[in-house]
Amino acid sequence: MASCYLVFVYGTLRQGRPNHYRLLEAASGFARYLGLATTCEKYPLVIASRYNIPYLLAAPGYGKCVLGEVYEVDDKMLELLDRLEDHPKYYERKMKKVKLQESGKELECWVYLLHKYKPFMMELPFLNDYIAAADDPEKQYIARYLRKEGDDYWLDVKMDEVTA
Repeated sequence: MASCYLVFVYGTLRQGRPNHYRLLEAASGFARYLGLATTCEKYPLVIASRYNIPYLLAAPGYGKCVLGEVYEVDDKMLELLDRLEDHPKYYERKMKKVKLQESGKELECWVYLLHKYKPFMMELPFLNDYIAAADDPEKQYIARYLRKEGDDYWLDVKMDEVTA
């Protein structure tokens, strides 16, 4: 029997967001929606880089309690999410506590955080909910298929170089 994991998603993987389809692809593994949740601890959620990517910064105690969704996933889906988030080179997957909105139950979930980010990121507006603002070109998320191949966009936000 495959292992199951709880994952908290706060950005483009949420329902109605550009990468949510990845959680729906049966060939990519199993994912079951458990509900809306918020982080128990405050974190800075910012939109940054030339592609307007949402980042949850590894700075607990700063920012706001962040709204997201909890999914139960299998090994295969967790591996896909790790590849999508370039864990552990870009985002790092860490276990954090979230609270389901409907029941109030607290859960330990995997969350993808950005570590070793550039200092200016702490000066950006902190959000409690990521919105892919289609009507605001300044904040519109740029999907991977629209990006220049080989673009080192992580240099926009990371202190150290991400290596392949």
